Amino acid sequence: MDKIGKRIQSYREKQNLTIEDLAARTGLTENFIHAVEEDDMYPSLQPLVKLARALGVRLGTFLDDQVSSDPLITRLADREEEIIMHPDGKEAGLKFHSLGKGKTDRHMEPFFIELLPESAKDGHLSSHEGEEFIVVHSGKLRVIYGKEESVLEPGDSIYFNSVVPHNVACAGDEKAEIYAVLYFPE
Repeated sequence: MDKIGKRIQSYREKQNLTIEDLAARTGLTENFIHAVEEDDMYPSLQPLVKLARALGVRLGTFLDDQVSSDPLITRLADREEEIIMHPDGKEAGLKFHSLGKGKTDRHMEPFFIELLPESAKDGHLSSHEGEEFIVVHSGKLRVIYGKEESVLEPGDSIYFNSVVPHNVACAGDEKAEIYAVLYFPE
């Protein structure tokens, strides 16, 4: 299976776009796009969303390597880490496991996400079109939404419009695990 960065590169090349072209379309730096394509490096979902939009594909397109029929069942034992995000560029802070991989006609992106304590180092607020729904499975989750900050515990959930600047991170010294469903309008 190709890494996500290689898939992004493939879509870029199919459209005869240079890294410079893609940087201009997304507002991301050429160095950053190169790191994504070559090193599979992601600091947050926001740049992946920008890359998907600039290439005219869904975010899930970067995750899909096979087509399934309905219903799509993802067994716990078959869950694979798809995206590792490094908030400080060094230590992994978030580990995303796609729960929709293979359902090519989906409109939502469901994930199981492990948030390590390092995720709290990045207080950068991001925003993008769409909505997010999160349920805390274990640990504590810090959510900054606009000027409000909340700490959620196991069983708590939050549903918000993601156009409002927000940050989701681990709260405390133990990792947090969440289920998140992201919706990105076409």
